[in-house]
Formats: sequence, structure tokens, C-alpha cells
Amino acid sequence: MKHTNTKKLTEMIAIPGSDRPAVPQAKLIRKSDAGSQIKVSIYARQNPAAPGKSPAPLDELSSQLPAERNYLSDDEFNSTFGADPADLDKIAAWAKASKLKVLDRSVAKRRVLVEGKIGDISKAFNVQLNEYEHPETGRFRGRVGQIHVPADLFGIVQGVFGLDTRLVGRPRFRRGNVQPLDFETLRSNVKGKARGAALASPASPFPGAFFPRDVAQLYNYPSTSSGSGQNVAIFAFNGTTPDPRGGYKLSALQNYFEKLLGGKTPTITDVVVQGPGNDPGPDTQASSRRGDATGEVMLDMCVVGSVAPEAKIFMYFTEFTSQGWVDALHQAITDKNQISVISISYGNPEDDPQGAWTLMGVQVVNQAFQAAAAKGITICCASGDDGSSDQVASGAHVDFPASSPFVLGVGGTKLVASNSTPPAIASETVWNETLQNEGATGGGVSAVFTKPPYQNTVSVPPSANPPHKIGRGVPDVAAVADPVTGVVVMRVDGKHLEPIGGTSAAAPLWASLIARLNQGLNARCGFLNALLYGRFSSGVLRDITVGNNGAYVAGPGWDPCTGLGSPNGDQLFQALSGASVQAKAAGG
Repeated sequence: MKHTNTKKLTEMIAIPGSDRPAVPQAKLIRKSDAGSQIKVSIYARQNPAAPGKSPAPLDELSSQLPAERNYLSDDEFNSTFGADPADLDKIAAWAKASKLKVLDRSVAKRRVLVEGKIGDISKAFNVQLNEYEHPETGRFRGRVGQIHVPADLFGIVQGVFGLDTRLVGRPRFRRGNVQPLDFETLRSNVKGKARGAALASPASPFPGAFFPRDVAQLYNYPSTSSGSGQNVAIFAFNGTTPDPRGGYKLSALQNYFEKLLGGKTPTITDVVVQGPGNDPGPDTQASSRRGDATGEVMLDMCVVGSVAPEAKIFMYFTEFTSQGWVDALHQAITDKNQISVISISYGNPEDDPQGAWTLMGVQVVNQAFQAAAAKGITICCASGDDGSSDQVASGAHVDFPASSPFVLGVGGTKLVASNSTPPAIASETVWNETLQNEGATGGGVSAVFTKPPYQNTVSVPPSANPPHKIGRGVPDVAAVADPVTGVVVMRVDGKHLEPIGGTSAAAPLWASLIARLNQGLNARCGFLNALLYGRFSSGVLRDITVGNNGAYVAGPGWDPCTGLGSPNGDQLFQALSGASVQAKAAGG
């Protein structure tokens, strides 16, 4: 009997969804050095004894107007979405017994952070870690197969991250086929003439492209709000090979916001979760191809800083790994920065053949998004820049995290303005410039997530892929993303301007709108999807009905190209304020 009990105590069981395939084209170099130290994040289940575990409270919250909502306090959040302290103690005790050092444990994050030698960590989780070289993404540490935990921790440990450092995520921005211009040539136009509550932008030096705040005016963003009192998190990924750089230069941003646009540089705070933090590269074509994320970082900051100039910007720097993603999300949701909006301009196909996301990783990230909704945090995610294929050689695919049912997935449009004074929207269609090698909006039907209840009000088509199932439809909304009609931003050299598109531009445009809406409403919008698909499904947003992204075609109402449409900020503000939208819908 004693022998049987001992076997049960030492039995190892695989964590569901932890299986990793080998990365295609990656060459095995050698086994990882057993003596090297690494950090591993161990995520526990949500407290099984927590009150309000059913989704009903979140469903009720999501159907209310922002001013009617009572979001969870930190203590309520910890007791509902946090871990059971006893579970964390059990994980920590096992880690110490496995020769691992416990660096941190957090009820709110549900995480135990450990450090140890690769040899001890490999033994603890029953994995083999190896060094690989990939022709495009460079050197990484990887594993094949499943992660295991002792039987008495099975069900308690829901995710383990940090063993495998393969690339997870790509920037979702697109450059136009034009040459950058010296911003000094525009200085004579930027004396900051007032236009109501906003400053007048200089004329765009790129025909068809816009400065971000001109896009905000075309989309009728509420003119009386500027994001004051809002803390916006911008996720910035770097730190992985072959070029690990990515960041911003404050002097370049000051040239853009102050010398060019005649405004102020927003308050910027760096939060380094993992990796080197703010580490700007040259952002050349060559460095960008090799992973330099500087162009993406500058784009996001230029958009948010000019469209919501009074909002405080928090740059969450982390690595392009599964651990980098999961740890950054939990940090932004649970730390003391009081984040109200998160802008994420990165993603991967949810069913990436490179094995970027495991089902384990998707589950833990999705739980974090759900928890964010309970705190009133809106998460805007780019839906991808490669049409319905999402950079996969065959079939139709959607991007994660935009495919999570707990985020606002943002697609892309082609926006054309009139020559009138002030200009108005002359036309807006689905962004699809694949024939010119300038990308197309991502969108489609999820193969991972089922159709959420809030989408029962719209017609989500069967997936273009056999067996043609219906799942979560992506995106939810859209904004300008075509680089030809994109946003004009400053390059990191602080001297040159260029138009950039991609859903990486659309996501921060929506994040900036949410910040302005939050200020105007004096309440957090939080998770908006149920309202957008319910009482605001018509007559509030600009319905985009022309175009396609490859496998899917736009039409009246929601579609898998541009979702419910692009912003009409004033109408959305009025609707969220509780004004009747029926009259607006009938008149639109």
C-alpha cells in the first residue's frame, strides 16, 4: 500500500493544451545548457471557491450602459478572478522541492514566478529543452510535446510559460510605397492655429493620407474630450532574434507633437515586463524584416498621443514570446497604473502552423481578457494585415488575440475624404490592396472560439474552411488601415514623416476614441461588444458594405471584413450616454 501511494505522489500528468509541435524549417542546434538560469511563469487556476464564478454577472454588466456599471474593486477582483492562496502555496512548495527559487507569487495575477537551472526545470516539468535556429526568426529555445506536473498539481496549474521562446506575434502595420519626407518642409504650417478645442494639423504631404487627428475629425470623435484622466496601455514587443530592438525616441516624438503638430508631448511611462525595455532600432527596411519593432512602436504612440493628447501613455515593453504575452497582460490588468484602455497591434494566426500559440496559452490569455472586462478595461486588438489568409499558405484564418470573444477586434478600411471645407468622408471601403502588395484587412471565422452570445444578433457565415463551422466572427469594428490612405507619423530619426497603415493604425485609433469616450462619459466603457451588437447594432457606426478580404465579402450589417463598421464618435457617445438610438438608426 505504501509503495502505491508513493507512485501516485510522483506520477506526472500532462497539462491540457500544452503540446507544442516542432517549428517547421527550424534546425536543431543542441540541447539547452543544463546549467543556464531561466525564469518560468506558472499560472494557477482561478479560485474555485470564488463568489460570482458564473458568467452571468459579466453578461449583466456588459449589457449595461457605462454609467450604470459597477466594476470590481481590487479586492473583489482578487477574490473573484484571482488564485486561491493555498494553490499558490502548493505550487511554491513543489517548486522549492524541485530546486527552483520562487521570485514572486501573486493572487491577482494567479502566478508563481520561479527561476532555476534548465536542468532542474526540465526535470520538474518532464520536458527536453533544445536550442534551434530558424532561417527567418533566428535562434530560440524550444520544446516538442507536452508539459507535465505532479498529479497533485494537475488541475491547479493551468499554464507554464518561459520554457519555449519561439516567436509569438508580429506587428500589424503596413508601409506605403512612398518615400519618407523631411518634416522641416512642413514647419511653416504648424503655428498651432486653434480649431475649436483642437489644433489644426498641417496639410498632409502625402496625397490621400491623413494626420491622425484629422482622421479623428472625419470620424466625428467627440470634440469636447481629449482623453484627460485616462491611462492608455500600449503593448510593445521586442527582445527576440534576429533583431531584438524596438522602441521610441522621446526627441522624435517631441518633434512630432510639438514642432510639427503644435501641441504637447503626452506623459509617457515605460513599464518593462520582460526584455530590454525601450530599445529603439534604426527602423530601416532591413532591420524591420529582421524583427526591429521600432516602426510599430512609433506608429502606436503617434496615433494615441495626437488623438487622445491628454491621456497618459503607459508603454508595456515585453518579449515576443508566450511568456512575454501572458505576463504583460496580467501586469497591465492588475498593477497600480489604473489602465482603462489597452491597445495591441500584434498577433498571430490563432491556429498558426508554426505553433506560436498553444491551446494552453490561448486559454490563459483569454481568461485574462475576461478578467479585464470585470475591471472596466477595454482591449483593442488589430485583426491582421494579410486578408483572410492571415499569412498562412492555405485556407482562411483569423488572428489571435483579435479572435478572443473578450476583446474589440479591429479591422481595416480604405478611407477617402472630400475636398470640402471642412473635409468629410467621401467613401470608405474594405481595405484590400493585395494586388499592389500593400495588404488587406484580416477577418473571418474563428476555428478556436465558438460564436459568442452577443453575436447572435448578426449573421456570422460558416467558415470558408471545411467543415464550414460557424464560430466567433472577426473583426468587431474597423478604422482606416490602407497605407495609401493611412496616418502620417514620425520616423524614429525625428526628421522624416511617412504614411503608415495596417490594422496596427486602426487599433490605436479605436483605443484613442475609447479614452475620449471614457472622459466624456465620466465612466469606463469597458467591454463594449454586447452593446455594439445589441442596441447599437445599426445607426451608430458607419456600415462598410463594399469590398472583400479574400474569402469573405462585405455587405449590410456585420461582416467578416470590417465588422459593424468604422467610428461615428459623436453618435457612439450619444448612444453610450443613454440617448435614443432608434431615431438615429431610422434616420441613417
